[in-house]
Amino acid sequence: MALNSGSDLERQIGLVKEALPGLAFKVSLGENKEIMAYLAGKMKLHRIRILPGDRVMVEISPDGRRGRIIRRL
Repeated sequence: MALNSGSDLERQIGLVKEALPGLAFKVSLGENKEIMAYLAGKMKLHRIRILPGDRVMVEISPDGRRGRIIRRL
């Protein structure tokens, strides 16, 4: 059984607008598009902090409303 590496998900660079409870964030992807994003497991494990105003790379789910922050830029 092969594990899904997440490579089929769309990746975009966004700007963190707001930090919410439970390691969730509002991320702006430009031109009036905002999504809810949560922190990826490796970022939690290594305690990488994300603050409003940070540029991040986000993997966007197929429905386009949610995402996972995979890298801080």
